[in-house]
Amino acid sequence: MGCSQQTASRWLRSLLKGGYIERRVELRGEHIKITGKGLEELLKVQSRLTFLLKPPSRFLTIKGEVFTGLGEGAYYVTKEGYRRQFMAKLGYKPYPGTLNLKLTRPEDLAARVELENLPGIIIEGFHDGVRTYGSLKCLPALINGRIEGHVLFIQRTHYNASVLELISPLNLRETLKLRDGSLVRVKVKVPR
Repeated sequence: MGCSQQTASRWLRSLLKGGYIERRVELRGEHIKITGKGLEELLKVQSRLTFLLKPPSRFLTIKGEVFTGLGEGAYYVTKEGYRRQFMAKLGYKPYPGTLNLKLTRPEDLAARVELENLPGIIIEGFHDGVRTYGSLKCLPALINGRIEGHVLFIQRTHYNASVLELISPLNLRETLKLRDGSLVRVKVKVPR
């Protein structure tokens, strides 16, 4: 690495303190493992480097497995502060709920990070007098090559970067005959 052992140790302590690695000392030496948070940061770096070093593709495609979420999508999508903006900015009232996809393949996780860095349609956060709701970004998407909808990147979410949430004016589970475990392909156009 071109640095002293002390410098490398200082970097490792910093990564450990930030939650990017786990470090375990044993008789035969040290074992270092990247955490989920560390992997997310590495994928962001990879995304930026890929964007800078290779000509961008016209589309990004992500595949994920449908899973039943926490049920909060329906609550948030129907909030008046969001609903009004969806109508004005996306041109439709979303079906009450989101379709949740679990991403497991490294290429899908990397593509999700690339999507997150793209410009999108911003739905502003708001305050309803009781609580504050965060903003979100929407990217137009074609779902399973048939249904137009949007990928959501939510400012405040309970999910980590291995989950992709989708909205559409249609009930995606019903229209596409999906159930938990079904594989869904999401295609997003990349602006030039």
